[in-house]
Amino acid sequence: MGAARATSGSAPHIPVLLQPLLAAIAPVRGVWLDGTFGAGGYTRGLLEAGAEKVIAVDRDPLAFEMAEGWAGAYGDKIEMVEGTFSEMRDYAEGIDGVVLDLGVSSMQLDQAERGFSFMSDGPLDMRMSQSGPSAADLVNEASETELADILYTYGEERASRRIARAIVKTREAEPFTRTLQLAKVIEGCLPRPKPGQSHPATRSFQAIRIAVNDEYGELAEGLEAAEAILKPGGRLAVVTFHSIEDRMVKRFFQKHGGLEGQGSRHAPARAQEAPPLTILTRKAVQADDDELAVNPRARSARLRVAERTEAPAASVDRAAIGMPRLAGER
Repeated sequence: MGAARATSGSAPHIPVLLQPLLAAIAPVRGVWLDGTFGAGGYTRGLLEAGAEKVIAVDRDPLAFEMAEGWAGAYGDKIEMVEGTFSEMRDYAEGIDGVVLDLGVSSMQLDQAERGFSFMSDGPLDMRMSQSGPSAADLVNEASETELADILYTYGEERASRRIARAIVKTREAEPFTRTLQLAKVIEGCLPRPKPGQSHPATRSFQAIRIAVNDEYGELAEGLEAAEAILKPGGRLAVVTFHSIEDRMVKRFFQKHGGLEGQGSRHAPARAQEAPPLTILTRKAVQADDDELAVNPRARSARLRVAERTEAPAASVDRAAIGMPRLAGER
């Protein structure tokens, strides 16, 4: 579901795992970069915990429109930047911390006109930046093989070929323009879900959204950029919401934290010389019962934190961190 946030009436959006995150990076001081500003919950949390300034980055212009009502109270402690966190080297250097809250936010899911949700009807869009090719462009123009590859690789959808075949057949008569139009075709390809199971379109919509926004490429580049701009002692905190993202972050931390070989139980750990990171969370931090009672969407959230060392930053090996690749990609 992405960076889900709980709301209560007019109360501010609260990001998941905020308190565990602040505890893991304490003491909070200096300049931080919030690479997924969203509704601003992490930015406010950092400032209230002691950060002197937060560089707030988001590719969705709506995020900054929504912040107009409260951000001014913080004055120059917040610097807003419209852009992607993969380009954070253009926005900062030598800073004290970076926070990344991955995926799609509840404010985006709740707006039918953004086209992220299969639960309400809206244009088939899914673009976080509100620019470039949309989900409709992808669904209507990609070949059956390309669609099946996207659904399987990015969404781990086992019925990817069946769904891709149905999409291509349907669009021959009428192009896809609406979210419920696509969701209905996907539902027709899968068994009716049992109580407690996710909606049949969940994996497919996730896969299409990831492809439209190049989310895995952004994550790989963002992790590399974060390591490059952090000063020694700086902290990198990443919150993920599904297994592929968490695997990428875990393997990045292992590789850059000097624990190569941890990806396989058959391979012993091999200490690297002068790794650029020190892992602070050996196991991913999850929401406790109190947080889940307030926000059930936090159930899938995982937090990992590392600290920058004095060793030189390293480039990211996308294959080594388990970044999914579509057929034909190098």
